[in-house]
Amino acid sequence: MAKVNWDRVSRGVAREQEKMIWRPYGIPTVLDLENSAFHDAPISAPWDVPEKLVVSVAITGAFFKKDQNPNQPITPGEIHESAREVTKAGASTVHIHVRDDEGYNVLSPDRFRQVISPLREEFPSLVVDGCLVPALDGEWELMKQVLNEGVLDAAPINTTATYIGDSLFVKPAPIMIDKVRLINEAGSKPEIAVYTDADVSNADRFLIKSGLIDTPAVWLILPALPGCSPMENPRQMIESLTRTVGAIKDIDPDAFIMVCAAGRASSHVANLAALMGLHIRVGMEDTYWLWPHRPDKVESNLQALQIGQTISQAVGRPVATPEEYRAMLGLPAQNPHVGKVPAGQTS
Repeated sequence: MAKVNWDRVSRGVAREQEKMIWRPYGIPTVLDLENSAFHDAPISAPWDVPEKLVVSVAITGAFFKKDQNPNQPITPGEIHESAREVTKAGASTVHIHVRDDEGYNVLSPDRFRQVISPLREEFPSLVVDGCLVPALDGEWELMKQVLNEGVLDAAPINTTATYIGDSLFVKPAPIMIDKVRLINEAGSKPEIAVYTDADVSNADRFLIKSGLIDTPAVWLILPALPGCSPMENPRQMIESLTRTVGAIKDIDPDAFIMVCAAGRASSHVANLAALMGLHIRVGMEDTYWLWPHRPDKVESNLQALQIGQTISQAVGRPVATPEEYRAMLGLPAQNPHVGKVPAGQTS
């Protein structure tokens, strides 16, 4: 421990007459957070963040099966019921994948219809987006069928080439470019999904500079999964999200940005995103952890939504309604295909 010169300290205390220096020039006001007594210009203004917080619920995704989380919705019935439950409870929007009989992601027009058609009938203004990932022979044509039937209001474009866990996940430039064309022609909204900040550059070079996607665009940041932007501790989480958001804002200053509660970062990165004035996606697609520092697993999508609603209350940003979210995306008041029977189908 350092040696303190207590004699000098004592002389200093005596010189200051045992008092701090306090000169309240603004009396009778002690402290004003908005104005100065010396001029009439405001010294502080409300932050420029969106008043409403969009809370999307991603129901099941493509990754996790019941051996990893016994609560994971897998069948069309389970996926529909979970989506219905969170919509009734106040979700702004839902994000849909469908699974095959073995529990793996599948591009099935019939299974998408089983999940989404009854949602549209019950909630006509609900925005439904979903992942159309043509990874197998024949799925490109199935993707076009889903788009042409108007099943989805919006669909993500993954502008990435990375490993997700032990799996190589690459969207070749021609595939991402033509997929955007198909989404646009179907009247749906393309959403740019990025896993690392390098994906932002890919989106700019191939999709924005080409004129296929106008700005301000809809962006989805999916960090924290193995192979995505790392968030192994709070510092990494803050630096990583700040860097990716900054990269997006450099090319799209008025971007609509939604951040996924993903991987270990889970609900903590959703908190951070809401504080930054961004929007959030919660649910059982992107993680099975409730918290980064504990082993608790997500019990249901309703539980994930309720955490999102708690975040909304804590940051003073009410959850956007489905109608408000539709307006933010520039979509019509309801999906124009509500109540229509697809060609070749019977009612």
